[in-house]
Amino acid sequence: MGNVINLNRFRKRAERETSAKQADANRAKFGRTKAERSVEKTRADQAKGHLDQHRIDREDQS
Repeated sequence: MGNVINLNRFRKRAERETSAKQADANRAKFGRTKAERSVEKTRADQAKGHLDQHRIDREDQS
């Protein structure tokens, strides 16, 4: 005879693991402080402005 497996325990463990993975993803996405978000937004705005300053405008675009 093989080992006896409790299917409820296995199911609950699998649910906990998927829940933990989702929690890690949420922490990475939403777990930043206001200061970190503002620094990131400032850097993105500066990079966008830098690219816009180097854009070549052409009159004959079609």
